[in-house]
Amino acid sequence: MACLCPLHLLLLLLTAAAAASGSGADEAHVSVAVAEKGLAFAKDVLIGEAVRSLTPLRLPGVEKAVRVPFLGGVRVAASNITLFHLDVGDNSTIFPGDSGLLVVASGITANISMHWSYCYDSWLFPIEIADSGTASILVQGMEVGITMVIKNNNGSLALSASQCGCYVKDLVISLDGGASWFYQGFINAFEDHIKAAVEKAIPENIIEGAGKLDSFLQGLPRTISLDDVAAFNMTFINDPHYGNSSIEFDINGLVTSAVAKTTNLQKHPQLSLACGGASKMLLLSLDEDVLNSALEVHFKAGSMHWVVDKVPDQSLLNTANWKFIIPRLYWNYPNDDMLLNISMASSPVIRITSEKIEATINADMVIDVVDGKEIVPVACISVIVSASGVVDALGNKVYGRVGLDNFSLALKWSKIGNFHMSLIQGVIRVFLNTVCMPYLNSRLGNGFILPVVHGFTLQDVYVLTSAEQLTLCSDVTFNASSLASLSRM
Repeated sequence: MACLCPLHLLLLLLTAAAAASGSGADEAHVSVAVAEKGLAFAKDVLIGEAVRSLTPLRLPGVEKAVRVPFLGGVRVAASNITLFHLDVGDNSTIFPGDSGLLVVASGITANISMHWSYCYDSWLFPIEIADSGTASILVQGMEVGITMVIKNNNGSLALSASQCGCYVKDLVISLDGGASWFYQGFINAFEDHIKAAVEKAIPENIIEGAGKLDSFLQGLPRTISLDDVAAFNMTFINDPHYGNSSIEFDINGLVTSAVAKTTNLQKHPQLSLACGGASKMLLLSLDEDVLNSALEVHFKAGSMHWVVDKVPDQSLLNTANWKFIIPRLYWNYPNDDMLLNISMASSPVIRITSEKIEATINADMVIDVVDGKEIVPVACISVIVSASGVVDALGNKVYGRVGLDNFSLALKWSKIGNFHMSLIQGVIRVFLNTVCMPYLNSRLGNGFILPVVHGFTLQDVYVLTSAEQLTLCSDVTFNASSLASLSRM
């Protein structure tokens, strides 16, 4: 059995995080809070999975001698004792404690089947007398409780079952086969054994499952690849924090090079778990450093480069359209096509406020002229763009849209003489609004996949921004077959 506790699901939920960058590699930049609704969801799902993994459960048989009036010593045996059905119902609760999670399931009923037999030598008859049959057993009033403790083990999570117990209140045994109506007195020989076997076997299976889950958790990767360039740092910071009705996990959360190694971390961040009053299962908070780290990694990898050869008004990319703005460009290269070679001069910077997400982009735009078969760089303009936008989410993807706020221009170098930026400011504004912003929004509109474990889907995501922090509040759905395959790991 690999999952009666809710931690299996909770720890899968908390891998839902988004890409990003910056400094402060020794701090947590992502916090995940599994709220009361999420705990209840995890409990219900994993108890259901535990029931499936516990059934069928083979219990040890028993053989003993009993004395029966008028018959004397009788050897009785119960074998093939199998618990084949469990019904937990709605009587289950979960309690976050000071250092762990207590899950209690009460009012459980179960069905057990078994084979019974007896034999004895009677002084009345010179031969051995034997009989056998089957029995159905109804277990009533069963209660199971388990306390799970999670600790940070060098950046990974270690899980242990500190306590686990099972109590059976009552059994109803019905014998069938042979002359079973005559042997109801033998029930007392089986009842205590079956109770004890159930109370022993279920905790043993749960503890065994906790050990497998601990191995699974400690084997979780420290990084999740986002693409060929960047990886998400999933190193955990400190032990989880238990509230009255929630559990919080802190993660490094910065995006690093896909080949970079993660470090062990110790500091604890200041968290903001507000979610606009929304009642959700999962609250995911990301510092703006997370977003900046992703940009930094891609900038250093040289992936922030764009060659523009098509625009809505294609005449803008011909020197003839510039002959009155930059005359020398047209004189030197009359009626030649142009390319705009754009690259980042530094990593873009993201700032999150309570109203919006702001971005500052510092780019170099090189004007290339296609002179026959030769591409000739003729000028380089520094463009600093201020933009702002909003973030939305649907399923396991985060989307965004951005608009131009302002920009400034400066000539870095020129082979076509000096020209004033005021002359081209109107053209550049049109270019930014009709080419650059739509291009960025098309990329943002495709969405960025959150690294959520396969089989789990974020649902009804609510996005909230606050000072230096982005918070995603979400419910979660799952594919039961995916969860079952994970529970067998």
